[in-house]
Amino acid sequence: MNKKMMSVILSAATVTGLMAGCMTANAEEDKLVVYGIYKAGDQTWFIDEGAAAQAAVEEAGGEFIYVDAKMNPEEYLKAIDNAIANKASGIVTCIPDQTMSQATVDKAAEAGIPIVAADDALQDDAGEKLAPWVGINAYVIGEANGEWLANYATENELVGKEGVGLLIMTMDTVSSCVPRAEGEYDKFTELCPDFSEDNIFYADYDGTTDKGNTAAAAVFTANPQITTWLVTGANEEGTIGACRALETAGLDADACVVGLGGYMAKDEWNDKGADGTCMKAAAYFSSDSVGAGSVEVLLKLINGEDVDLETAVDAVVVTPENYKDVMGKAAE
Repeated sequence: MNKKMMSVILSAATVTGLMAGCMTANAEEDKLVVYGIYKAGDQTWFIDEGAAAQAAVEEAGGEFIYVDAKMNPEEYLKAIDNAIANKASGIVTCIPDQTMSQATVDKAAEAGIPIVAADDALQDDAGEKLAPWVGINAYVIGEANGEWLANYATENELVGKEGVGLLIMTMDTVSSCVPRAEGEYDKFTELCPDFSEDNIFYADYDGTTDKGNTAAAAVFTANPQITTWLVTGANEEGTIGACRALETAGLDADACVVGLGGYMAKDEWNDKGADGTCMKAAAYFSSDSVGAGSVEVLLKLINGEDVDLETAVDAVVVTPENYKDVMGKAAE
């Protein structure tokens, strides 16, 4: 073989290799890769939501990357930057601090990456949404809890008694949680107008069980005149924290706690039975609906379709008597 022929063969091989390299790169660029960046990725709700999002992405033929921001703003922004650096097709996210919403949306927009907020909205200072949002119908779900508690109080002749108190656990810095507490208060006081305002208390926390425990315990300790507590809150973790605080204070036997989510209440009922816990009910809404729903909206954005700015999921109140029927596999 002469040198000229060898040169031609090598050139052809080089071109073929370069073309193959380009085809591989293009294939990688065309691959659907979705980042799910969640503010508290170790919590049951976000684990379940992320699993549903992953299933939806994989069903669409893509790859889902789950990231726990650990309630840390720096970790969160680093995760956003990593998603951008790795050329993500899209991002679904629950932000740990909504004051970072504009920065988050700006980063994604500059990179040309669609983003969808799950649970907690990406919003401006006026509360206007900056990106499509998928979450629970917060005020209506709060009303459902308030109605259940009001009926419980009425049926057990607790309205008007001096030693009965209502504790509403709040997360006032999280926009999606504020309407939950408002709905709880509005519906309870509507149905129990004779319940004394002096016996309605609030405890603000950060969404974790530990902080919910601490916040609730402080209220219980400061108000020894209340011996029967009715409790509801902004999320399941907070109400579970209140259950533990009631147990520590020896007040759980007469207490009634209504959770918000059902994903930890079912563990109480599975492990302890109906009579072994002061968690008497919970507003159940599906983390699967939010997880899969956020991906559904994101895929439409990726495909250039129009989407609604808000997609809300409703709930139903479950009790030890009906939770298995209502929740199905989620009750396991």
